[in-house]
Amino acid sequence: MKRLLLGAALAALPAMATSAAAQQRPTAATAAAAPAKLAIDMRYLTLPNELRVVLSRDTLAPTVTVGVYYGIGFRVEPRDRTGFAHLFEHLMFQGSQNAPKGVFISTISNAGGVLNGSTRFDFTNYFEIAPSNALERILWLEADRMARPVIDDTVLKNQQGVVGNEVKVNVLNQPYSTWPWIDLPMLANTNWYNSHNFYGDLKEIEAATVADAKQFHSAFYRPNNAVLVVAGDIDYAQAEAMVRKHFGPLQKGAPVTLPDLSEPRQTAEKVRSRVDALAPKPGWAAGYHMPPRGTPEWYAMGLIDQMLVQGDDSRLVRKLKSETGITGDLSGGINAYLGTMYNYNGPMLWAFNFTHDPKFSDAQIRQAVDGVIDGLRTTPVTQAELDRARTKLRSDLYSSVDGGMRIGLIDLLAVYALFDNDPQAVNRIESGFAKVTPALIQKTAVEYLRPTNRSIYTIQPGTAAAQGAK
Repeated sequence: MKRLLLGAALAALPAMATSAAAQQRPTAATAAAAPAKLAIDMRYLTLPNELRVVLSRDTLAPTVTVGVYYGIGFRVEPRDRTGFAHLFEHLMFQGSQNAPKGVFISTISNAGGVLNGSTRFDFTNYFEIAPSNALERILWLEADRMARPVIDDTVLKNQQGVVGNEVKVNVLNQPYSTWPWIDLPMLANTNWYNSHNFYGDLKEIEAATVADAKQFHSAFYRPNNAVLVVAGDIDYAQAEAMVRKHFGPLQKGAPVTLPDLSEPRQTAEKVRSRVDALAPKPGWAAGYHMPPRGTPEWYAMGLIDQMLVQGDDSRLVRKLKSETGITGDLSGGINAYLGTMYNYNGPMLWAFNFTHDPKFSDAQIRQAVDGVIDGLRTTPVTQAELDRARTKLRSDLYSSVDGGMRIGLIDLLAVYALFDNDPQAVNRIESGFAKVTPALIQKTAVEYLRPTNRSIYTIQPGTAAAQGAK
């Protein structure tokens, strides 16, 4: 669903990631034959200007993937400037002091590579995939963009128009629009930073000034608020020397202080509904607040997600699709609409959504959903079901890091460096899931899948659907 993604030409990012995963997805046989755990080779260093650098060598292909991740997402953008983090991501594609507009893109494309970027909850990222011999050119371009982007009235007005048009075309004038990827967090959360419209209010986007943009760059687009990942067919010593040459001279900025993102424990179910004139069918979405990232319960929720919504063997899919026929398009997960369960750093929802035939009432849907959820809360799962969930999750994890373009790999390395200062933690992900027991699954379900921790947002089709039914 392209409307769920933010970024300059971002539609290519999930498409490439999906393609790579599809090509590399292990079969049951290959999953069984895989190593006991991930063992990603890497080197981790921090430059004097506090830029964190992860280097990872492999010989899957004679290419290199470079990612620059900044610790600024739409969660922490300035008040009264909703959508600013996304707008600024666009600005960073408009040229830098030594690489005017168009040079960055043409340099990568002429080398036979691709590039892209995105804005997410807790970071903004840029990446390039190109032949290995283009590495130094990429690093030079990214360093110049980090230190010296072109930010002037012409660039700002141009991109305000681009982003405004994106909001109108890709969101406001589409069926279901902001449902559930924006609507559900806005309903479930109480802290403004987690609950505002991060795609942006058009009036606030248009009100941004050049001074605002330059201040934003000074505050967040600095080496000490960034991670650089270089993965692929590289020589460690040569790659490190290139990184130090191009990024070492950059000046660090003031320490970044992020706002308090904490959410109070939800104690009552929240419900909201709206009419969507463009929606052809009703929609039903539910979100539950997650345990803190990295805790034992977080790992348990990762496996619960596999048991409930991931794959045709999951409980909610069986109930809502196979047994009742309520829906045919159930989807969801942890950070399902804008990332993965690994690449966020704050409050998050486990959520799922689907459209359904109008003949099914909200009461019927609730009965079906609650029956499945309550079953997990009241009855311990079998070891066989837990093992199956672990195998599915492990398969997905290996698929994400084994893709030939390394999108999933650099994402994992970058976020564990950015959030935890510990990219080696990627090699310990599996051990966290291995420690989950049936008892922990039930304990986690009792607390985090309770009705009072749930928010439900429904869509009622409006004029367009009614006219189409005549």
